[in-house]
Amino acid sequence: MITDRQPHEAITIFKPGEFKPEDHWYPRALNATIHPLMRFFLKISQERMVSRYCHLHPMVNRKFLTELLQYKPKYLWWSGTDIINVTSSIGQRQMVVIETNSSPSGQKSMPHLSDYTEYGGYLPLMENSFKLYLKGKRMIENGVLAVIYDKNQKEASGYASAMAEAFQEEVYAVLYYTGEEQKHIRYSDGKMEIKVKNRWKPIRALFRYLTQKPWNRLPIGGKSIIYNPIIACLAGGRNKLMASKAYEFFNAELNGTGLHINAPETVWDVNKTEIPLWVRKFGGHAVIKIPYSNAGQGVFTITNQKELDDFMEQEFEYQKFIVQSLIGNFHWSSSTEKGRLYQVGTMPDKLGNSYVSDLRCMIYYTAEGYRPLCMYSRKAALPLKDVLDKKANSWEILGTNLSIKTGKHEWDSDTNRLILMDLKDFNQLGLGIDDLIESYIQSILATIAIDKLADKLMSSTGGIKKKLFQSLNPDKTLMEEILNI
Repeated sequence: MITDRQPHEAITIFKPGEFKPEDHWYPRALNATIHPLMRFFLKISQERMVSRYCHLHPMVNRKFLTELLQYKPKYLWWSGTDIINVTSSIGQRQMVVIETNSSPSGQKSMPHLSDYTEYGGYLPLMENSFKLYLKGKRMIENGVLAVIYDKNQKEASGYASAMAEAFQEEVYAVLYYTGEEQKHIRYSDGKMEIKVKNRWKPIRALFRYLTQKPWNRLPIGGKSIIYNPIIACLAGGRNKLMASKAYEFFNAELNGTGLHINAPETVWDVNKTEIPLWVRKFGGHAVIKIPYSNAGQGVFTITNQKELDDFMEQEFEYQKFIVQSLIGNFHWSSSTEKGRLYQVGTMPDKLGNSYVSDLRCMIYYTAEGYRPLCMYSRKAALPLKDVLDKKANSWEILGTNLSIKTGKHEWDSDTNRLILMDLKDFNQLGLGIDDLIESYIQSILATIAIDKLADKLMSSTGGIKKKLFQSLNPDKTLMEEILNI
């Protein structure tokens, strides 16, 4: 168990030439040797990926897919998609998107691509994407650079240190918790400012690593440039309800192209009182999600009456939920209009046990289009079973998230369930190059879908189209949380 406790300093200064790998990786990952297949995948050109994918999917137009991979986003430049490897009763495999994150973790779990670089993916993200994002934008004169975060100090500080190296100037890593008075942060004339040694400094550009309700601390507009701005979170990067709608809208655009975002069957805008009806519709097996939670919080797997009753007894601050088909073992997965999907799971261990696992695929936009940056996998705590006990805790069999909330702003990470992309762990996943390419393309499709919806939600004056957003996401509590709406 790794504890990710935050430092006491609200603001930490990082300078060029001070990057320390041991501060920004799990020890296991820092000392691991990347698997050759993963190294090959990260280095392969888009052209070769397109050729391979179109060879296996002859209904996909090569030119159209190439253009998609070159799509230039307006808002969501960097994302991490959680994907599961599933199959059907007739053995049709596919990679299914569970969610897309607009400030994803992953660097601390990724083995180095080469022995000759100590920066891993931290510096390439700054050099090849963050810099490109800022190019041509009007920024505050004499403003500083900052990383704003509320979790995952190991990676947030890694990005700050890499940013200092990329720009050859001091960078400020700034803690910004939700629900607390912040004496070191303020807004002045549309600018975000931080207090350093009793002096207020305006931020010209910031790298956002806020994971908990980022919209209640950062504005949708403003003069301080935000990489992956808040509209990307509201449109799906931190909003599962809007993400599911974004996928549906984009799938409609993709109709006839041979491409499709694979996602669980989803019911939107569900009131709490309606949930038992939808669970019954899915055959008694379903996943209920609070759309605005993350890090494994607010997700409830339902496989028996007790789990449903326990959920219904709880009180929640939000009015709307989503209900999705549950993908478990073939004998206890949801019944849907498209049939029943079930988890492929890890390769059986020496005891014959297979575990549910997912794949985090992190991508970023560069001058060459979207490129894969890193990957890691996580497995559930308990093995996948053919028959579930009626009193079983299905989350322990299906839940893969490693984060464990131990206090108001404190998190642990169960790294015993972390599967690295290295020589030791990778083969547990049973994945080949085509599965990795499929995951990469699914990640791009999901990211584009959210970016397109974000663009539709933005007005010509740089604010959000309030009526449209309320229509798509009719949750009063969420509307009240959004800063400067």
